[in-house]
Amino acid sequence: MEGQRADGSFGVHPYTKWTGAHWRLVSLAELGVPGRSRAARAAANTVLNWIAALSEPVVVAGKERRHASMEGNALAVCCHLGMAHSLRVRRLVEVLLRSQWPDGGWNCDPNPDAHHSSFHETLAPIWGLAEYHRNTGEGRARRAARRAAELLLEHRLFRRTSDGEAIHPEWLNIHWPHYWHYDFFHGLRAIARLDLLTDRRADDAMELLLQRRRDDGTWRAGGQRYWRLRGESNLEVVDWGDAHEVVTAAALAMLQ
Repeated sequence: MEGQRADGSFGVHPYTKWTGAHWRLVSLAELGVPGRSRAARAAANTVLNWIAALSEPVVVAGKERRHASMEGNALAVCCHLGMAHSLRVRRLVEVLLRSQWPDGGWNCDPNPDAHHSSFHETLAPIWGLAEYHRNTGEGRARRAARRAAELLLEHRLFRRTSDGEAIHPEWLNIHWPHYWHYDFFHGLRAIARLDLLTDRRADDAMELLLQRRRDDGTWRAGGQRYWRLRGESNLEVVDWGDAHEVVTAAALAMLQ
């Protein structure tokens, strides 16, 4: 929280990669920041103010195109911070429920020919909706999260339905931080929040998780660091290194 200002912000737009309040809070939630942290709640309020001011929905070919990872991450963080009963947080849920595609996920692609949800945009909404249900008991949120999880399971979390091959080679690696990008590991974490790891369609991904364990019994992040983009600040507020501690803890939790 170093550099936080009196208004709860960090002197940049909440979505600035990767120093804005939105991304800092995602990292803090992953690290288990205390739920009653006043500083974190103040930062969350700046995120909610920003999201509430977003433009009207974009509907193309009958489907709403939305960067649902924004609402999903914000929803998960706010629930972690004990803000689930806020009206502004409830609005995030309503937006996600309204914009969910028929196949269970979400997509921001404005191309009218895009008819399949994006796994990247679907990952965070599962997290957020699952956390909202856990905090409020809201059945619609859980059902929406289960629909989204079904999309992942239909693909065995990383395979094409057409030929069974990996949808993308990077999905076979573990990334940390992932921020909003998808891979098999974070797909497993998503369905774990809904107690779906015992679904047989997750077996391939669970086997891949075991294969990724190192000789010393730990797991580490690898693969392309795709969040380091040209033209971006690319500053990260957490020195994750190979993230072996958080990745190993998450992996072991799924294997228990």
